[in-house]
Amino acid sequence: MPAWTGQSLFLVRQTLMRRLLAAGIDEAEIEATHMLNAVIAGGEKSIWLDPELCLDNAQAGQLEVMCLRRETREPLSHILGSWGFWSLDLNISQAVLTPRADTERLVEIALENLGTGSLSVLDLGTGSGAILLALLSEQPAAIGVGVDLSPSALKIASQNAKNSQLDQRITFVEGGWDVALDHAPFDLVVSNPPYIASEDIETLDPEVREFEPRLALDGGADGLDAYRNLLPLLEAYLKPGGHFSFEIGAGQGQSVMVLAQRQAHISNLSMDQDLGGRDRVLSGVRK
Repeated sequence: MPAWTGQSLFLVRQTLMRRLLAAGIDEAEIEATHMLNAVIAGGEKSIWLDPELCLDNAQAGQLEVMCLRRETREPLSHILGSWGFWSLDLNISQAVLTPRADTERLVEIALENLGTGSLSVLDLGTGSGAILLALLSEQPAAIGVGVDLSPSALKIASQNAKNSQLDQRITFVEGGWDVALDHAPFDLVVSNPPYIASEDIETLDPEVREFEPRLALDGGADGLDAYRNLLPLLEAYLKPGGHFSFEIGAGQGQSVMVLAQRQAHISNLSMDQDLGGRDRVLSGVRK
């Protein structure tokens, strides 16, 4: 019988938090809540109003498995199988990056630039589809194309599009950065490309280093390879006057800006910061 069987939520939560903290997980309190929500009443928040509620045998066993997996530093999003981004609940697996809160800043900036109406959006390196789906969820007349080199990622993105009831407005294309040229031109191009320098990947947290797809992380020797490829393509991908917004990594603002300034077909360059005050989103306009 699992150790937590018959124990109250209060006691279980305290023990769970201690185990997570001992495993090096800083947000143990939040993660413990997520785990308990997942195993009890399908995540009904009202369970926390009953301090005497106890775990049954099945719930205790499920929680123990989840805790053991998390103690290996497997991402909580993989354990739960889903993750919240913007207003969406997305399927997540080892085939895609877990969408981060910082990427919501990219969505905000892109929406400011997109305008309204029957517009077209291209998401390069779509992964789970998080960015594209968030944009289309806010723009009911827009259509989109999502590109990814990974067929496994595109399978997840397709599932998320269907679950979000946006699949009728999205086309997914497998291939490299230039594979969607036949669908051009677009009103908006967005991307959260690989931007980690190759040698820095081994220094990342285990959740990222061991469990997230290297293809979506590795930006080459200096982390800028994707931008060197993407920025020239904007001349063909964007309509004149069309906008682009790219997420960038910490400390890359000046370097990426210089790369963009060398492109004669780009104007109105700007750099926006994330909530931590770091350069996060490069935007511009196709001349």
